[in-house]
Formats: sequence, structure tokens, C-alpha cells
Amino acid sequence: MKTSAERLAVLGCAGIVAATVAGCGSVTDAVKGDGDKAITMGTTALTGSLDPAIAYDAGSWLLMRNTFQSLLSYPAASSAPSPDAAQSCEFTAGDATQYHCTLRSGLKFSNGHALTAADVVYSVQRTLKINDPNGPAGLLSSIKSVEATNDSEVVFHLGQPDATLPAKLAGPAGAIVDQEVYPADKALPNDKQVGSGPYKIDSVEAMAKGGPAKVVLSPNDKYTGDAKLRNKKFTLRYFDKPADLKSALDSGEVDLADNSLEPNTAAQILSDQQGGKTDLRVVEGDSNDTRYLVFNTKDATAGNLAVRQAAAQLIDRKTLAREVFARTVQPLYSMVPAGVTGHNTAFFDRYGDQDTAKAKAILTAAKVPTPVKLTLTWSRSRAESAEAEMLKKQLEAGGLFQITVQQEPDWDTYKKGWNEGKYQLYTIGWFADYPDPDNYVAPLIVDGGSYHHGWDDPQISQKLVPDTLKQTDRAAATGAYAQIQGIVATNAPLVPLFQNKAFFTSRSNITGVESTVDTTGFFRFWEIGRSGK
Repeated sequence: MKTSAERLAVLGCAGIVAATVAGCGSVTDAVKGDGDKAITMGTTALTGSLDPAIAYDAGSWLLMRNTFQSLLSYPAASSAPSPDAAQSCEFTAGDATQYHCTLRSGLKFSNGHALTAADVVYSVQRTLKINDPNGPAGLLSSIKSVEATNDSEVVFHLGQPDATLPAKLAGPAGAIVDQEVYPADKALPNDKQVGSGPYKIDSVEAMAKGGPAKVVLSPNDKYTGDAKLRNKKFTLRYFDKPADLKSALDSGEVDLADNSLEPNTAAQILSDQQGGKTDLRVVEGDSNDTRYLVFNTKDATAGNLAVRQAAAQLIDRKTLAREVFARTVQPLYSMVPAGVTGHNTAFFDRYGDQDTAKAKAILTAAKVPTPVKLTLTWSRSRAESAEAEMLKKQLEAGGLFQITVQQEPDWDTYKKGWNEGKYQLYTIGWFADYPDPDNYVAPLIVDGGSYHHGWDDPQISQKLVPDTLKQTDRAAATGAYAQIQGIVATNAPLVPLFQNKAFFTSRSNITGVESTVDTTGFFRFWEIGRSGK
């Protein structure tokens, strides 16, 4: 399977999306809380598009999970998808090649249009047709055809077995759009988006110099799903830097922040909370966000296997986690993070702790002259430049490498750069589409991966990954994923660095945060409320 899109974890991206809302409203009697005063959440995970066929980064998906419905979704703290717009879904072929869903009755978009099986078919076909190079079409690539047998029945016919299809459809890649509104072959402007989720977007405001953009959401009174809203408005504000977000939190401009604060700041708030020194509160939870060091294997230097293996031998994840990220991350030695089926320690098993002697031996055996000169490029990081500088220091241990660090501050330029193979070595985060080992392997490894490292292994892409996709019992695929990760560790086209912990910070009168922080990556705006303090 090939996916052509990139995902951004907690870092951030291009600052051209956001929205303000003029209206408010209510959904049902379940809406309660603080009158018309919006709950305001801050994030540095920016994005450029809110169209489901185009958008494929953390900032857009954070919003889209709350404004669109998919056939399935993830309940809180669950690793298995459950029906959402669908009443029921099931594989109807024993080889996981046919999937059938029955929709709920009475579904409507926020504009009042009926949502039918034809809209589901149109949404899938549209994403595949547009096939944006940085969009989510790759997640749906196993779909050979999709048909609506009537207004409420949808059947997916797959070109090859894909036991992960339900998980893929449970995210924004499976978001259902209104066929009367969305053009078939191009993106819809951000201020025209229409969904059937708990909230609706009323207007869109671009990032302005000197101030963050924002999206203010109001309840969708046409929504008929299971979410019970605890607020009457929800504002999402986008910040360019973690320091700006912290200032807004301190001043009361925002009520809560996602996992975007600078690591030492989050750690200090947690310490102050424990000591009774702050009005802020921190909810620490699980996260499936991961971070990697990526090699352009088509580059003459970074493409040398010995260079990559030596670099992998020099990475000291424990020091990176402790000194740069204040233990708000945990070392990762696996493509698959802890807490997800298939996690192992393949990179530790292969390289162990940092060892300059072993790294030197690798380069010497391959007759690679030292110091090896490489340029390390980065764009966004919660630790700002400290992450790249620490990696430079580690790679230069023993004088084996000479690293030049450069930042590409513009996210769109950064994406274009790695797509075109302009960088030798670069850092990137991955925010999982769904909590399954496949989502940490196929999109990042097969056929050069989403970050275009250029490496591919036929045994992985043609045998092992297809075999895992036949296993509807995902635990049965663990052995194959272990084999895949062993091959990746040996070849090191990219090196896992760490797995984020989730630290959501809020003011003391904000409630519900703890009920929506989990490994699904689905932050449920409707769970957040405000107490009477």
C-alpha cells in the first residue's frame, strides 16, 4: 500500500487557516455550561486546508473530527472503531475484501441537506479523484469501488485485503461531505466547509501578522449523533510559537492548550501544580505522536547505508528526552509506539545505547571518510532549535560527523523541500491516523514513505505488509510487524527518536479534559465545559 500524504505530530505547519464565528446556538437540551461564553483552546498545530480531500495534518484533523462525521469513530479510550454516521458496519467477505455499512436514519448536514449513502460514495470517490499529493487519498487506496445500493446502504469493494479499512474510515479521511456543495475535482474554500458533526464552522480567518488565527465553532443544530455538548461555543486559536500560546494561557485569552507548549514549560506547570503554586492544571495522558530523524536515501551521502547506521548508533534518546524535552517525551526504539499492538525495541536491539566506537567501526568497514558532512534541516519543534542542536551534538560525538543545522520556517516550503528531495537529513513528527501498527509502518516505509526518504524493501511492501492486512484479528499480525521493524532498523531510512506524552494544560475552572485525552488522537471538543468557579 502506498500513501502519499504526510502527517504532522505536535509541531505545527503553515499558518493560513482559521476561523471566527459570529453566531451561536444550541444543539439539544444536553448543551450546558457557561451561557454564550466560548471555551477557547490554543494550539500551535496549524494547517492550510479544512477540506477532507486535501487536509492531512494534525491541525486540520483536530478541527475536522469535531465538525464532520465519518461512518465510524473512536469512543473515548477505545482502540476499536464504532459506528458513528453508520448504524452498523461489517466485513462481508472472509478475505477482508468487501465491507458493508448501513447508515443511521435522519442524518443531515449543518445546511439542512439530507446525508445519504450517495454522499458517502461521492466523498470517497472525490478524495480518490483529487488525489492531492499531501492529502489522505493514500489511506483509501485499497478501495477498488464503492456503491450505494439504496439511500442507507454502502458497499466497499476492495482491490486487496485491508483489515484496517474500518480504522481508516473512522478518521477525517472518511469524512462525509455534501455532494451538493463540494466540487468533484478541486478543494472547497475553508469558509465554505459543511459537515454533519457536533459543531459547524461559521467563518474562516487567515493568520494575520502579529496575531493568531482562530476558529470559533457553534453547535450544529442538525446533528443527530451521540455526542452531548457541554459548551455552547468552542473557539480554536492557532499560535505560531509555543511561547505565544503560554502567554495567552497566562493572560486568560485561552482556557486550555493542547500538547503544544514548550516541554520545559509543561513540566514546570505540572511541578507548580503539584506544589500549589499555579491556577493552571495539567492533565497528563497517553499519546500516539512520534518523532523521527529522516534520511534522504537518494542523496549521495545520506543514501550510504553505513552513514545511516553510524548515525543511528550515535543517537542518545534518553538525553534528548531528559535535557531537551524535560521528560515530556519517552525514548522510542520502534516504528510503532508503546501502547499500540506491534511495539517492540528493534532499534535498541540493533544499536543499543550511543556508542562512538561502534559507529566508527561501521564507517571504517565501509571505507567512509570522516567527518561525514551532512545538513540537518528542521521546521517546527516544541523545543524550537534545541532539538536540532542536541541531535547535532550527538551526531558529532567522536568527530565522526560534521553537521550543519538549518531551519526552514515556512511549513509549505519544508513540505515541498522533502517532497523534492532537497534535504539530506530532516526531523519530522507523525500523528497517527488510527491506533494500529499498520499506520506507523505502511505510510512511513512503503515506497519511500510519506516523507519521501526514497527507500523501499520489496519483502516489506510486497509480502509482509499485504499479509498483515489480511488479519482482521490485529494481534495475529504482531510477528510480521516485528519482522518489518527489524528490517527497517537494519537499513535505517529513518530513525525513531521519541514518543510524546500528552500534557493538556487548562485553567482550574475548565472541566472534561481528562475524559478526552487518549491514544486515539481524537480530542472531543464537546466534552469540555466550565465550572462555576
